[in-house]
Amino acid sequence: MTAPVDPRTGWDLPAPGAMEPVAQPEPLVTRVLAPNPSPMTLDGTNTHLVGEPGSGQVVVVDPGPDDPAHLAAVEAAAAARGARVVAVLVTHHHGDHAEAALPWGRRFGAPVAAASPEVAGPGGRLLQPGETLRLAGTTLDVVATPGHTADHLAFRLASGAVLVGDHVLGRGTSVVTHPEGDVLAYLESLRRVHDLGPSALYCGHGPELTEDPGAVLRFYLAHRAHREQQLLDVLADGPRTVAELVATVYAAVPRSVWPAAAQSTRATLDKLRAEGRVADDGDRVRRA
Repeated sequence: MTAPVDPRTGWDLPAPGAMEPVAQPEPLVTRVLAPNPSPMTLDGTNTHLVGEPGSGQVVVVDPGPDDPAHLAAVEAAAAARGARVVAVLVTHHHGDHAEAALPWGRRFGAPVAAASPEVAGPGGRLLQPGETLRLAGTTLDVVATPGHTADHLAFRLASGAVLVGDHVLGRGTSVVTHPEGDVLAYLESLRRVHDLGPSALYCGHGPELTEDPGAVLRFYLAHRAHREQQLLDVLADGPRTVAELVATVYAAVPRSVWPAAAQSTRATLDKLRAEGRVADDGDRVRRA
């Protein structure tokens, strides 16, 4: 099976480490980059401020780390829009997206909303897939995107763009964590976002994807299918441990991301087990 080609390879995207700290990809949205770069967070967490220009209000989506410099940058971006923060929304519970939610909610005097009660906190709002939020002079549709985590949500804006959190990254592919991740749910979520026909994907990490969002989503689906086939091809030669599978399938990938690759591999093997295509053989996995 030929490896799918990432359509972004031909796009004019900023190089790693070269993203602007603050950007406005469209009138509704300002993006503020948190200072937490790493192999997993890429340039850092993208915090998005969403609101109708002139409304005097914004919603903060994924405040990210509770970092004083990041808070100051977000407050400056809101001030530049002449807006106050009226709500804090969170795509999922991972700390690089959710850590600042409750303290910033208290600072802004704004409610926190998420799919997880732990993230929303006491008095927070639990979001339901399919509901429409009317905030800051605009609307945000709540879209269920479980897979990366069980509580993952995306938000479709009135412009047609989708804030996708960690469901899609601006560079590379998202990790489906194990055991909390679910590859079957993730694939269904990819199709759900694709069917929305997004005009742009604003990712939790990495640059905005505006040129052909549908092509990126199709690549993600093809990439997952390719990884499955790679695992099955390796297992055709006999049982393997997860570590052995990672060393073979991800041989060209820097070793620094092998732990994440092992997470994705375990999650993919769970899917293949559920489909009856692989089975356990002691501490190894074999083709069924």
